[in-house]
Amino acid sequence: MTQKENKMTMNILIAGATGKTGLLLTQDLLDHGHTVTALVRESSDTSDLPERTALRQGDLTYLQDGVCDGADVVIFAAGSGGKTGPDMTDKVDRDGAKRLIDLAKQAGASRFVMLSSVGADQENPSGDLAHYLKAKHEADEHLKASGLTFAIIRPVALTDDDPSGDVILGEKVDVSAKAARADVAAVLADAAMTGTFDGQALNMQSA
Repeated sequence: MTQKENKMTMNILIAGATGKTGLLLTQDLLDHGHTVTALVRESSDTSDLPERTALRQGDLTYLQDGVCDGADVVIFAAGSGGKTGPDMTDKVDRDGAKRLIDLAKQAGASRFVMLSSVGADQENPSGDLAHYLKAKHEADEHLKASGLTFAIIRPVALTDDDPSGDVILGEKVDVSAKAARADVAAVLADAAMTGTFDGQALNMQSA
């Protein structure tokens, strides 16, 4: 991190801020002095968000123009959830992400950070998560082609364990390993604040 980047306060918009990883990410960014806006549905439970979090209404299944206005960085940390079907996966993880990318570009955001998943590098994945991974793959590819400065973080299976404070990124990641949500949040925050991972799509695990 350069001295300039460390001192610069950014406006950061997060889709998925009320999720487990999103809450940790929001707190991390606020602790670093940035202005954080959570993109939330009207029905979202925002009670766990830190007090200093600004709110902006928006539904990933039908995003209105302008939801990214004023954002220096946009982070997609949302997900349709494990209890929804393929239709909602497409609406949120694929189409919602792609629409948010387009709106971030229209708004002139300087960076877009994507929380993806290990396996999303495959164009035609197989297995129980095939539909989800294909949706994530299409969103990731849309981001790469958008012209935006981007970072894509693809963690292995998530846990609620305490942060290890140390992570492995890239080709050395064991795809059968685990990633603590707090470690994932820290990597996403670093990607948003410093540009360390600009132009990269990286697998990630806790060390």
